[in-house]
Amino acid sequence: MGGDPLVGAGSPMAEAAKLAEALRGLGAGECEFALVLGSGLGGFAAHLENQVSVPYEEIPGMPQSAVPGHAGQLVIGTLGGHRVLVQQGRVHFYEGWSAYEVTRAVRAFGMVGVGGLLLTNAAGGVREDWEPGTLMRITDHLNLQGATPLFAGEGGLDNPYCPELGETLDRVARHEGLALETGIYVGNPGPAYETPAEVEMARRLGGDAVGMSTVLEATAGFAAGMSVCAISCITNYAAGITGEALSHEEVMATGAAVAARFEKLLAAAVPELCLRRQGIGNNRS
Repeated sequence: MGGDPLVGAGSPMAEAAKLAEALRGLGAGECEFALVLGSGLGGFAAHLENQVSVPYEEIPGMPQSAVPGHAGQLVIGTLGGHRVLVQQGRVHFYEGWSAYEVTRAVRAFGMVGVGGLLLTNAAGGVREDWEPGTLMRITDHLNLQGATPLFAGEGGLDNPYCPELGETLDRVARHEGLALETGIYVGNPGPAYETPAEVEMARRLGGDAVGMSTVLEATAGFAAGMSVCAISCITNYAAGITGEALSHEEVMATGAAVAARFEKLLAAAVPELCLRRQGIGNNRS
């Protein structure tokens, strides 16, 4: 069905390779780490020195999001002496993209030799004791999106989130005096926010936050050999916890309010993550 995914014009891997070639031309092959920034969290890119910004529409093969809060540009620069790549905005499964298209950029990052991947997102909080603005390091996820970016027989048969990088994030957060919780992220298909019953289901399954991204990218990044870590910004209580209606405006407002704290954590953590990644072997079996 569909032929060999690893060969042939127009195949998912061929499209990722085409994007990788474009990224090499921009200098992405020199980058140690890639960051994918979620809704309202793209301001971190301003911390990079000697940066070059390229709109997605100028990068052949780069999927483009139409969701507010996603700037839609790739930024390459230096932080603490390390070259990093920042993806300001992502595409989502609910926008009509396939799982392969959602993860095309992550695949391409791995193809050009980027060794580490830090995913971020805005998420709804399932726990009543976590107020909006809480930062949560993802320790594992539940993929309820009904799709996978993996091919038959491909790797990724383990928790995709690297414990060594997770420990580094925890240590940096403590050093910077920033609270960083840990928990399980539940990835739903969207685009509608979860119903109170769905939030209760997520809670009973062990979830701590719900959202509409990240799980496919983490899975593909791990399978591509990258060391993966991820942080959720809890921008709102999930449905049914407070009884109030949810809105994307609330997500954006909370993201803006927590931006300085979030960016402080990333600015301190990324150089340390680059150093820690150098001592971690390839994830592929």
